[in-house]
This record gives sequence, structure tokens and C-alpha cells, in this order.
Amino acid sequence: MKLQREVYIAGVGETVFGKLKMDYDELGRMAAFEAIKASKIDKPDMIESAYVGNATNGMVTGQTVFRDLGVCGKAAIINVESACSAGAMAVHCAVKDVACGLTELSMGVGTENHTMHRATGAAFAPSGNDIEGFHGAVMTGKYAMRATRYMYETGATIEDLALITQKNRGHAKNNPHAPYGGDYSIEKIIGSRMIAYPLTLHQCCGIVDGAGAVVVCSKEMIKKLGIKKAVRVRGSVVTSGPYHNRPRDITGDDITEATSKILYEESGVDPKDVNILELHDAFTIAELLYYECMQLCGKGEGLKFLRDGQSTYGGQCVVSPRGGMLSYGHPIGASGAAQIASQVKQLRGECKGYQVDPLPKVAMTHVTGGGLSGTEHAACTMHMLTSDW
Repeated sequence: MKLQREVYIAGVGETVFGKLKMDYDELGRMAAFEAIKASKIDKPDMIESAYVGNATNGMVTGQTVFRDLGVCGKAAIINVESACSAGAMAVHCAVKDVACGLTELSMGVGTENHTMHRATGAAFAPSGNDIEGFHGAVMTGKYAMRATRYMYETGATIEDLALITQKNRGHAKNNPHAPYGGDYSIEKIIGSRMIAYPLTLHQCCGIVDGAGAVVVCSKEMIKKLGIKKAVRVRGSVVTSGPYHNRPRDITGDDITEATSKILYEESGVDPKDVNILELHDAFTIAELLYYECMQLCGKGEGLKFLRDGQSTYGGQCVVSPRGGMLSYGHPIGASGAAQIASQVKQLRGECKGYQVDPLPKVAMTHVTGGGLSGTEHAACTMHMLTSDW
């Protein structure tokens, strides 16, 4: 989506992630209230539209989130479901409203509570009419196949995959929002319970609860609110996975390649100029593949990029500075919005204990959504953000 006018992020909010006793609506309100407060909004009726991403918690989720914030009855509240891409897609919709001049101020929220509503240890149910899911092709199995193929083709080892967990959880050890941050040895990661070879427990994201919220507005509204550090949205792209019923390269990811290409073109940002990146690291192998798909390095160079430390502090691009899904866990509808919230805080230098130094100027986020037979993913949402002060 080519932005028709400048769009800015005024404020963000996010909750702690983990196994929480608060349901999705309370989590969403907490994140939304934090974002509203950070944006210096003193009247709820300033919010002209709000989008809420959620995947599993039922109907009218957005209205339930906003009913106690004084927004219901004033703003258009629209619910967004796109599996793991839902939260980021909610933000995209809010950006679109402002970019097209429909509103001056809108919100995107992602919220989810899994642990209060799902049986412990149960996998997410695939669509009943999806033939791959029907035959047991759940996400863990799919990524395990991608990992074994990548290892075969490149010589990568299980220790290389474990490096990604070690890196991301190390990034998050001082992040109070990330329940799994800390110092993990390669031996501990590899020695954890095998889930689907070569992916051990510590190479898979946890199923958790949480929420993130983002307030977006026009340049004029930024001035009216008196926001000193306005983060500019340089690009916001949503694509759906291309369908093809033929053999495909499972060490690539066509939807991520296509979406990132569009994002670079629309934002005018070169891949090598991205300072920080939050991506869909639901499994360790995913991050390794996405280095190449997003052109951080060339095809076949992802393993070297990782081994050379180019994806951590001091490298070309700090990937998952908040700790990623491997440190936060993955509440499906919330993750994309929380990614954006964390990147805004990095650009503003608000991440004490895990702040990227020097202060980043360009941030990118990426989240895919849903398994669908004949596609790599059903949806992909990406954002490009820059500090604009």
C-alpha cells in the first residue's frame, strides 16, 4: 500500500507476556490504555477508528476490549482475524485509515489469551477443509522439514540452529516483557526435549498470552498532541500467499520475499540500511531462512550471516532485539502489534538494559499468518519505521 500522506506513530503499549490470569479483553485494554496515555490523548473521542487483531477468543473482541475505555459508541471498531498476522494487520488497517485521510487518529491492537481457553499441550487446530492440516502437517512438523532440508543443503548443524535461541534469549535477558529471556548454553538448548527433529523445546516459541497496541496519526495530529519523538511509518504491506500445487523450495519463503520486496520499494529503504528487525521466529530455522528472504544477505549466505554475528549487537542488523517470539512466546493475535510497539521503543531509546547502541534509525517488522495448503503462509504483514526527529 503506497501511503498517500505521512503517517506517524504517537504512542505504543504492550503487556508482559506469559501464562496470565487476565483474559484477552483485559490484556487488550491494558496495552491500549498505555498507548493512549503515551500518545497524550486526553479525550477518547479523538480516536476515530480502532482495529483489534485476535485469532481464537471469539466474537466482537474489539468492542469487548474498548467498552471500558470510552471509545465504544464513538469510533468505528473493527475486528481482524488473520491467524498470527492479525495484530500487525490491525495496525496496517489503522495506518491505511490515516494514510487515505479517512481519519486523523486511529489505533491497532493485538490481543490473545490462549492458556485460559486451550487444553495444555494441544496443537492449534487446522482448518477442517485444509488437506495438509487434515493429514497432520502442523507448523512444528513443517518447520522441522524445512530445517532438515536446509541442513542437508548448507551443512548447517543443530548447534547452528541453537545459536539463534541463544542469541534471542540473550537479547531479552533484561527485557521485563519477555518471560523466556536469559543466558542459555548451546548444550541446554540442544538437550531440551525433542519436539520434531532437529527442533528441540527451546527452539520453538511458547504458547502464551499478551497484548500490544499502537496509536497512529497524521502529521498535523502529532503536532497537536505535542509528541516530540514521532516515529514515521515509511511502509505498511499486507500480502496473501500465492497458491501453487507443485513442488517448491522449502528453504525459501515466497510470500516473505514478495512482501519485503514491496516494502523496500514503497518505503525507499535499502535492505542493508535496516538497523533492527523483528521477524516471525516461531522456530529457529525460520529466522535463518528469513535472513535471505529479506535480502539481509544473499541466497545461500544466511548461515554465514548468523555465524559471523551479523544478526546481533554490533552486526549489520540486530534481529529480534526484544528477544523475538523465542523469548516472548507467541500469543497469535498479539505478536505483530507487540513487535511494532517494541521497535518504536527501540527507536526512541527507551529499552533500558537491552537498548541497541548506537541508537537505531530504521526498524522493520515481519509476521506471517496461517498455514494453508498450496501456500507457504496464508498472509504476511510487514512494516518499515524510521525515527523522524
